[in-house]
Amino acid sequence: MSRIGKLPIEIPAGVTITVSDENLVTVKGPLGTLSQQVDPEIEVAVEGKVINVNRPTDQKRHRAQHGLYRALINNMVVGVSKGYEVKMELVGVGYRAENDGQVLDLVLGYSHHTYLQLPQEVQVTAVTDKRSNPTVTLKSCDKQLIGQIAAKIRSFRKPEPYKGKGIKFVNEVIRRKAGKSAGAK
Repeated sequence: MSRIGKLPIEIPAGVTITVSDENLVTVKGPLGTLSQQVDPEIEVAVEGKVINVNRPTDQKRHRAQHGLYRALINNMVVGVSKGYEVKMELVGVGYRAENDGQVLDLVLGYSHHTYLQLPQEVQVTAVTDKRSNPTVTLKSCDKQLIGQIAAKIRSFRKPEPYKGKGIKFVNEVIRRKAGKSAGAK
């Protein structure tokens, strides 16, 4: 048995789960509604306050999907009950971040501003305090969507290993390299 797949998912208070005939799992909670199409061979059983995911055989494909769909359903349950938050930090002289509604405006050392239109499911706040790096905070109930948007923002200016400049996640450790050695013969 898959160690991840065999773990039951506990349903917190205020969260409802429905499984349709086409194996479409819909999770509703205080923070929103999410749905995920599950492979027809994988069985999703809602028993009281617990969800169990079962597989028909021990084939490699079924073993892989067993843990995958259990993790996806668990992420949906956690997302609609608690939500997810990603904090990013802009490290560099002159780097700024501002948001106007769902539009994120970044100044990253290029000759132009970088704008990113965010979907309605994601709330964004950009904070610039004196004597600290600007931070961008993303909040959403969809873990996949928030991760994809965070990766897109990071791709605008990845952290470089010599000075550490770029967009990085808060508490991320950037491996630093030594620069050129002067006077080496």
